[in-house]
Amino acid sequence: MAEVIKMPKMSDTMEEGVIASWLVKEGDEVSSGDILAEVETDKATMELESYEDGVILYIGIKEGDAVPVDGVIAIIGEKGEDIKDLLKEIENGGSSDKSEKSKESKSEDKDKSDDKKSEKDSEEKIDASDVNATLITMPKMSDTMEEGVIASWLKKEGDTVEAGDILAEVETDKATMELEAYEDGTLLYIGIKEGDAAPIDGVIAVIGEEGADYEKLIKAHEQKSSGGGESKKEDKEERSEDIKSSESKSDSGSPKPTPPSEAVNKEKSGKGKDNGRIFASPLAKKIAKDKGIDLSEVDGSGGNGRIIKSDVENFTPKQKSKESPKKESSSEKSMSIPQVVGEESYEEVKVSQMRKTVAKRLSESKFTAPHFYVTMEINMDKAMEARKSINEVSPVKISFNDMVIKAVASSLRQHPKVNSSWMGDKIRRNNHIHVGMAVAVEEGLLVPVIRFADNKSLSHIATEAKDFAQKAKNKELEPKDWEGNTFTVSNLGMFGVEEFTAIINPPDACILAVGGIKQTAVVKDGQLVPGNVMKVTLSCDHRVVDGAVGSAFLQTLKGLLEDPVRILI
Repeated sequence: MAEVIKMPKMSDTMEEGVIASWLVKEGDEVSSGDILAEVETDKATMELESYEDGVILYIGIKEGDAVPVDGVIAIIGEKGEDIKDLLKEIENGGSSDKSEKSKESKSEDKDKSDDKKSEKDSEEKIDASDVNATLITMPKMSDTMEEGVIASWLKKEGDTVEAGDILAEVETDKATMELEAYEDGTLLYIGIKEGDAAPIDGVIAVIGEEGADYEKLIKAHEQKSSGGGESKKEDKEERSEDIKSSESKSDSGSPKPTPPSEAVNKEKSGKGKDNGRIFASPLAKKIAKDKGIDLSEVDGSGGNGRIIKSDVENFTPKQKSKESPKKESSSEKSMSIPQVVGEESYEEVKVSQMRKTVAKRLSESKFTAPHFYVTMEINMDKAMEARKSINEVSPVKISFNDMVIKAVASSLRQHPKVNSSWMGDKIRRNNHIHVGMAVAVEEGLLVPVIRFADNKSLSHIATEAKDFAQKAKNKELEPKDWEGNTFTVSNLGMFGVEEFTAIINPPDACILAVGGIKQTAVVKDGQLVPGNVMKVTLSCDHRVVDGAVGSAFLQTLKGLLEDPVRILI
């Protein structure tokens, strides 16, 4: 019998996984224990193992696509087994026969109680695929636009139009813009009069082959948008309300529409100009702006005297009279500013699973946990001397971050309230000390955990830290490596950052942000001498840790790092 393979939950924070690559294909025979695919989670890329023997009958997710936890990704069964019913059940959301029967019985009861509604719902879907025409709908011309008003039509029913021709001028909530045709054909139908409003995606015109049954196309669109069709009476009432609304807008001070015939006549007589207004294609306007050309001096050769691209490119400025420059120079000196031409561009990058999880968890932390911050300066002169001496005998190189982790672990032992978690109706005081170490990777941030850090030596911590950092960059961390932290350290000192604040990493109550060591002037025995100072900032969840508790923790940490011998005791 065929078995469905679902996306497993591979980490405590995983909500969906991306199929990085399939190692099998439909028709392949697999055995229990075979690796079917590589799955990219929010933490690492892991292997999806088969727990059944059989043949891959179906693969439902393509490489690079995401699927939620428990979502169906494949089916394994016997060779030649019929899985049509299983696929149908998956497409219907896994509903059982019982639930389907229940739905059918409810539907029958509903049909009996409302025969008229049943007749409407059972109407055949209108097929307009044979109509050689295209609907022109109201485009969204601004981010806040909800509807547009047809200020004027520049074409009329029966006119032949080409792609690029301007059909109408549309008044949005921000400006009056041109509606351009993207098809060649005949303007068969105009559905919105000048001065009337149309909602976004509302039908305003139809372009197509002359004689095409555009009414059928409109009816099919209305049926699709209304989910079965509304009565003509309701449609007329809605349209009349739209007309009244647009008329009230016109009366309240919005510009009155210009009849199409008048607009065309004015364009012809003014060669693209109408009472100071210039009719030009958007591309022609852009080129003119880039070249510094005054469009009022350009004669249009397009339809109805409209200025097009070639008119601007072939334009030769008229020589000004000799008197004008003299007048300008005598009245004021003008500075010639060069026209800077550039190209705006951007790229959109698909959000990785790791970035999605980082964004979600840190957003929840920032907006649910009331953060407060405590900053302290630590003199690192003795720590620098101690590190130099330790590295002379240590089997592994000790970093300042290793020393901070060890000092943090020792401080947490003395201040257990900082080593806590908010659990909603209770606070968990952790008796064990697991220090999370924030590691930056290409796609986000990982926090491997050094367990029982207070019981480990500096060389032991250094070895684990280096191993975790390498695994994180290679995406080789396992779930046990990043789970169970009770406190987190985030160090940006190696990037030259002097001071910063960090967002608490749940379920911790605190996180320590560590800056770089900076040589500066310090007061010692009443004298101003050079010293090496490091700033640390403790971010605290005020639901768990109070200001006095956080400050006491930092004082202990400061004492341990300023006299590192105490760390080893």
